Amino acid sequence: MADFVEVNDGRSRLILAPGKGAAIARFDALVANGAPVPLLRPGDGGGTSGCQLLVPWSNRISGGGFAFDGRFHAIEPNVPGEAFPIHGDGFQRPWRLGARTAGEAELVLDDGAIGPYRYLASISYSLRDGALEARLTVENRAGMRLPYGLGFHPWFPRDAATTLQAKAERVWLEDERHLPVGAVPVSDRPAWDFSMGSPLPTGWVNNGFDGWDRRAMIVQPQEGISISLTATPGLDVFLLYSPSPGSGFFCFEPVSHSVDAHNGAGEGLAPLENGATMSVGMRMDWAAMQPALAGDPVLAGL
Repeated sequence: MADFVEVNDGRSRLILAPGKGAAIARFDALVANGAPVPLLRPGDGGGTSGCQLLVPWSNRISGGGFAFDGRFHAIEPNVPGEAFPIHGDGFQRPWRLGARTAGEAELVLDDGAIGPYRYLASISYSLRDGALEARLTVENRAGMRLPYGLGFHPWFPRDAATTLQAKAERVWLEDERHLPVGAVPVSDRPAWDFSMGSPLPTGWVNNGFDGWDRRAMIVQPQEGISISLTATPGLDVFLLYSPSPGSGFFCFEPVSHSVDAHNGAGEGLAPLENGATMSVGMRMDWAAMQPALAGDPVLAGL
């Protein structure tokens, strides 16, 4: 298995890590007459870099598992230091390289298995005129009906001038265990209202937002770059993880369901019969900012 796989269309470059959950290790803008600009936090695709795949669910499941169709399904914690199982196991397993061209690659996980889940997953990454398109698909092979969820976990660089624009209706508040304790209108938390484009808060944020229109814009004035992110139907929630200004990163995660949906209303989870599939996608475009805007984060976010 190749350690890394490169996809390049002349305007952007992807470095993929099949052995690290088919993660994106790097996504760079190939700027004319300049050094590549990292659009995602560069690394090896693990830890706090690149973009991980979330399959067969996103974020935490409490209570040692979940009940579904009259049966309790136990799931053990899968990450050291985490009290609850988190993000499934797709990001922890090696994937194999399937089809590949200069501008596209497909990776496959044949043997996903965590708790009751048994599944096949595939991800296609392509670059077209510099834009990244990613399509994630899962097939239930557990021999029973189960609720599935999917998502993407990108890590973006952050500095004092970085701004985020993303319109949502509600934000889920969390407790000390990082589990949801109810939702409030975004208008009740003005510092977390990114509808017009604004700097990231200085305090801790680790919350899910719903009523999202599946569009976002991230502006990096110091790099002279804006990033437009769009998600397909089915990814109607975003999770924002922004620990502090000094962290050097934040995560904007398009996902299919809220945190611990398995033990809540289940909204956003897809009950799949054995052999059934679900698929979601994400697109990221980048553009060079006009010089007049590059130094003004407020104007740049409009």
